Amino acid sequence: MPKLDLSQISFKGGSSYPGKLAEAVGGRFKKGVGDAGGLTQFGVNIVRLEPQALSSLRHYHMEQDEFAIMLSGTCVLIDDDGEHEMQPGDCAAWPAGEANGHHLVNKTDAPATFLVVGTRTPTETCFYSDLDMMVKDEGNTFTRKDGSPLTADQIGDDND
Repeated sequence: MPKLDLSQISFKGGSSYPGKLAEAVGGRFKKGVGDAGGLTQFGVNIVRLEPQALSSLRHYHMEQDEFAIMLSGTCVLIDDDGEHEMQPGDCAAWPAGEANGHHLVNKTDAPATFLVVGTRTPTETCFYSDLDMMVKDEGNTFTRKDGSPLTADQIGDDND
């Protein structure tokens, strides 16, 4: 049956960001509704941001489209054009290849949720606007933007 029971799909935290950069999204939790429905051509997630949490580090995709719609609460969309308040029903779209680094931030005292949909492509390059960092493909290999290895000071890894 194509109908999904959202109560049976758990929110999961965690990040593939290297070192202490993962702490930046510690208050982000995703419910993989597209995966639960067996979708393979695009990802669909319900994301919950706890108060003061970030959806991601500011980034943009070279090969993948991305779309978000607020479901509950209030977030601030921060992109290259500034800050934009996002309330339930507000949408944002980021076409592949458009170098507009973006993320959502919950600056309130209450959780917020949004639905995000993104293309899944065999290859991908994602750049991080505020860091000298990129990631290629699904291997989650993070490097500097020129492809050289990240250093411990770039990822806040001081081996503690």
